[in-house]
Amino acid sequence: MEVVKTSIDGVVILEPRVFEDARGYFFESFSQREFDEKVGTIRFVQDNESKSSYGVIRGLHFQRPPFTQSKLVRCVKGAVLDVAVDIRQGSPTYGQHVAVELTEDNHRQFFIPKGFAHGFSVLSETAVFQYKCDEFYHPEADGGISIMDESLNIDWHIPTDKAILSDKDTKHPFINNFDNPFKY
Repeated sequence: MEVVKTSIDGVVILEPRVFEDARGYFFESFSQREFDEKVGTIRFVQDNESKSSYGVIRGLHFQRPPFTQSKLVRCVKGAVLDVAVDIRQGSPTYGQHVAVELTEDNHRQFFIPKGFAHGFSVLSETAVFQYKCDEFYHPEADGGISIMDESLNIDWHIPTDKAILSDKDTKHPFINNFDNPFKY
């Protein structure tokens, strides 16, 4: 696996070695040993999967302390634009984001450390999205930032009239108006 650094320290793209021949392809989608060596020692405890249709935008989600989560995400069917926003107060990259296209063909994975809000938009007809978390889901710690916050300057690659959001995701505050428990 190759680790590609991004403009925000700690947020990385993982590109696996894919072996292809007439039968199809094979790749190691996760190796704890290699992840520990190249990214950092993290113990993932929960795997999640979602299926969504074109135009769905999920996010920007996080869990509040003490239940913060790091995530390792990938798209196994279709294509998504995945986004991580730095919400750590005092960080030199506070409010900045990294966006990466994850597809069933590029097999990329995206690592989002604790202290980031996370979301994605579905660019294909449908997408199956998987992610590993290093903390269990705690509904009482659930939080979010509005995907409509123009100060974040995120291009979701979805026309506004085609965007599909959950009721919950339309009610998240903007980055400058939420009770921020994250410190750098």
